[in-house]
Amino acid sequence: MDTILVVNAGSSSLKFEVFAIEGGLRKLLRGQMDGIDTTPRLRIKGSDGKVLADQGYLPADVPDLPSAMRIVGAWLRERHEGRLVAVGHRVVHGGPDYDQPVRINAEVLSDLERYVPLAPLHQPNNLAPIQAVLDRRPDLPQVACFDTSFHRGHSLVTNHYAIPEHFFAEGVRRYGFHGLSYQYVSGRLCEIAPEIANGRVIVAHLGSGASLCAISQGRSIESTLGFTALDGLPMGTRCGQIDPGVILYLLEQRGMTPHEVQDLLYKQSGLKGLSGVSNDVRDLLAASDPRAAFALDHFVHRIGLHAGALAAALGGLDAFVFTAGIGENSPAMRARIAARLEWLGTRLDAKRNARGELLISTPDSKTRLYVVSTDEELMIARHTLKLIGG
Repeated sequence: MDTILVVNAGSSSLKFEVFAIEGGLRKLLRGQMDGIDTTPRLRIKGSDGKVLADQGYLPADVPDLPSAMRIVGAWLRERHEGRLVAVGHRVVHGGPDYDQPVRINAEVLSDLERYVPLAPLHQPNNLAPIQAVLDRRPDLPQVACFDTSFHRGHSLVTNHYAIPEHFFAEGVRRYGFHGLSYQYVSGRLCEIAPEIANGRVIVAHLGSGASLCAISQGRSIESTLGFTALDGLPMGTRCGQIDPGVILYLLEQRGMTPHEVQDLLYKQSGLKGLSGVSNDVRDLLAASDPRAAFALDHFVHRIGLHAGALAAALGGLDAFVFTAGIGENSPAMRARIAARLEWLGTRLDAKRNARGELLISTPDSKTRLYVVSTDEELMIARHTLKLIGG
């Protein structure tokens, strides 16, 4: 049995799935190594939900992503039956040169390292497992799938910043991210609501990273994220849209170094910075601290503002889709956001929302509300299979 391994590496976790190639793709198992360098734990489940592994490690045993990759690789070699024929990777930033998934070699990997400054939380961790596999199995095909690719059809007007043109030629432009998630959800809409899929849709990818995407006839036409993964909505620890003058103030008046500013905007801001409590919406919903409530109010407010802008870009709205960790699992946040969108014609069915049904709007809602589970790993597996000639 031939198999594909999909790797989705984060800042402190390593997610992976294994797919069998049997005339198509069938999920065999999925797993995650959490708490790298702090409280490492490996959890793996089969396609039937059966627990195949649940083991903790000392921080010294799993200090970084390459070490996590070695442990996961050893487990797969010992326990998983099947012949691994390719590895597919999520890579957040493809820059101006990579608008499609690509087969990885040393030259491509070196090229992708140029975009580390544009996605410092993600890009280094996306590339570390690629290097680990190259070192151990240079013969094994690897494919990079980019979060920026789905947005590459944007118009020039959409992608430009109002700065001299030569910066655009150098790659300073709006890219957009979470593209693998948006591509999957767009495809799912074709299956579950074909009459909506070719209309005007906003998809809200709401998790630790958060953004909105305007989709028209199945194609991305606008996104809240831009040159880096800092733009748009406030996120778990990222600031979202901010006046560039604030950055100048921090550098010139506060005397902060570029590294300190980067750390502030990427790791100390967003819900964490506003609340002083947590970057996790579940913690904030349960907290009695008024700062937690304020952080959530701000989050909902900004989603409403950006949704209005994307609705303008679309020339109207036929559906609003919730996806990712918060969007799929928090009825309370869906209800608060839907209330903000009532001027766009949304009417929430409270019972459907509480049950987490696919369609959560009322029959008389002019704009439909959906909850669609995303699957970035399946999207990566599909791209990988196609590229290796499956």
